[in-house]
Amino acid sequence: MASLLPSLWSRSAGMDPFRAMQRQMDEMFRNFGSGQSLDVGASSPALNVAETADRIEVTAELPGMDEKDIKVSVDGNRLVISGEKKTETDNKDKEWHVVERSWGAFHRSVALPFEPAGGAVEAHYDKGILHLTVKKPEPASAATTSIPIKAGQPPQT
Repeated sequence: MASLLPSLWSRSAGMDPFRAMQRQMDEMFRNFGSGQSLDVGASSPALNVAETADRIEVTAELPGMDEKDIKVSVDGNRLVISGEKKTETDNKDKEWHVVERSWGAFHRSVALPFEPAGGAVEAHYDKGILHLTVKKPEPASAATTSIPIKAGQPPQT
């Protein structure tokens, strides 16, 4: 019975690591500039950023992660999401034919139009989606104060 696997994975191909590397490099150059991501380590999580009257909402796709492996911080006016996705492959008793899932460290940041106050950021993680809510600061008082003008010279100090 003929193998259903493509020849590059069959034992007859010899699993030449140089051929595999050449294929990966060819694919990288084919994808360059096409908008497709080049997967090296963990890919950057996809983000959505939305704004309402009183807050900015950020969601990030982080499937397969535990909240303990995700870090959210504020650095000035930047909201920073980082972490590390652990590999789940068991290489001992398996001959892998396709490995597309990404793993490794990642880092994303979002520039905010203001510096959030302490306690203004809330984070929730549910079903692979990180939900961040950043409360906007209260608008600065726009009250105008009139300054009286006095006649004469200012006092000498």
